[in-house]
Amino acid sequence: MHIAEGFLPPAHAIAWGVASAPFVVHGVRSLTREVRENPESTLLLGASGAFTFVLSALKIPSVTGSCSHPTGTGLGAILFRPPIMAVLGTVTLLFQALLLAHGGLTTLGANVFSMAIVGPWAGYAVYKVLRRYGVSLMVAVFFAAFVADLSTYCVTSVQLALAFPDPSSGFAGALGKFGSIFAVTQIPLAVSEGLLTVLVMRLLVQSSKGDLTRLGVFLTGRQTRTEAAETEAVA
Repeated sequence: MHIAEGFLPPAHAIAWGVASAPFVVHGVRSLTREVRENPESTLLLGASGAFTFVLSALKIPSVTGSCSHPTGTGLGAILFRPPIMAVLGTVTLLFQALLLAHGGLTTLGANVFSMAIVGPWAGYAVYKVLRRYGVSLMVAVFFAAFVADLSTYCVTSVQLALAFPDPSSGFAGALGKFGSIFAVTQIPLAVSEGLLTVLVMRLLVQSSKGDLTRLGVFLTGRQTRTEAAETEAVA
């Protein structure tokens, strides 16, 4: 990830584009509703998109036709939910393909599916489960960012293995090879991204507590005291 321009067979490129389209369309509707109902969210939306753009533009060569890098999608998924992150991630990938030759237009659907759809949903699911069971905000943020990053590369490994099965061991063999090569660089990157996302969230707690409360980042009800103690410790 990102899979390079022209690297996937045409049928695979089209199939991933078709699979991604409904999520992006739904995300556009969610984003439009968010901006219309809460125009004050515009600044945080821009910051979430910029965070994703900057982190995912940092690339380390990994597998032929691909690369390793942070994704930055966990933060936006926590703040605005995965559907909106599908749009921000798509815009990020489109600009990177056009301006940085990072990824490509023919592989845009595949890259969107892994980084802008699966990554945010996986990270957000982990975040919600951890928070439901009373795990502290920053620990939940770390694991959300970690899982969003790592799951993106798991999907990319699947995409590459489907397109280029091993001549002797088929899909399973190719998946093992792609996944093991990615893991060398991606696991440390996922840990680093988790720590950086925690740092950014700490800054947001200090500077934008009202916005985070409106977005539902802080727990309410019987856990209000715990949440208050946590935010006071961060501040």
